Amino acid sequence: MPTASLGRRSTLVVACHTDGGRAVLTTRGELVHGCTDALTTALDGLPTGLSRIDADMSGVVFMDTGGLDFLKALRDHGERLLVPVTARHWNGQPRRILELAGLDTTDPLRSPPRPATPQTPRPCAPAPVPSAVALERAEQLHSLREEIEQLRFAIASRPVIDQARGILMATHGCSSDQAWEVLREASQLSNTKLRAVAASVTASTEHPDGPPLPAELREALRTALKRWLS
Repeated sequence: MPTASLGRRSTLVVACHTDGGRAVLTTRGELVHGCTDALTTALDGLPTGLSRIDADMSGVVFMDTGGLDFLKALRDHGERLLVPVTARHWNGQPRRILELAGLDTTDPLRSPPRPATPQTPRPCAPAPVPSAVALERAEQLHSLREEIEQLRFAIASRPVIDQARGILMATHGCSSDQAWEVLREASQLSNTKLRAVAASVTASTEHPDGPPLPAELREALRTALKRWLS
C-alpha cells in the first residue's frame, strides 16, 4: 500500500500493509505538530472490513506533544471502526515522553483495567513495566558491549592482517595502503571475512606445499590486484 509522508522535511512517514484482516502501520521519523495529517492519509487508504490495526512505532526517533494528537487520532479511528488498535515497540526519547505523560510505554492505547465490583474480582496487578530511562540505558549498554566485542576482534585480527599486507607489499611491490585495499576488496568479492582472507594469504606463503587457496578467493585476489596495482 502507499506510503504517506508529511512535513517540510518529511518528518513522518507512515507505511501500510495488510495481513489478512489485520492492518500494520509502520511509522518512521518524528511525531510533531501536523503529524496526524500523514496518519489520516494512511488510514484513509486502508481497506474496509479490518479486524484490527497495529502500529509499529520502533522507527519514531522524536516525539513532542504532537505525538499525543497522533495517538488520539489513531484511537478515534479504531473506535469509529469498532476494531482494536495498538501502538507498540517504542524506544528512546519517545518512550521517555510517554512515561512522563503517565502513559503505558508498551502500548499507550491499551485500555485501562475496569474497576473491581462486587461481581467482578479485582484482577491481579500487572508486572511492573521497566522505566523508559532504564530501557534506554540497557540499549546503550548493549551497543557498547557490541562495540567492545568488535574492537576485541579487530585487535586479535590485526597481526595476521598486517602480516598479509607485508606479504603483498613484498610480492607485488605495492604500498601498505594498496595492500590493504587488495585484502578488503578480495574479502568483499569472495564474501569471506577479512581476517580469513589474510590468514589464507599468510598460510599459502608460509606453507607453499600446503593446500592452494580456494578458487573463489584466488580469483577475488587476482581481480583486486589487477584493480589496485595496474
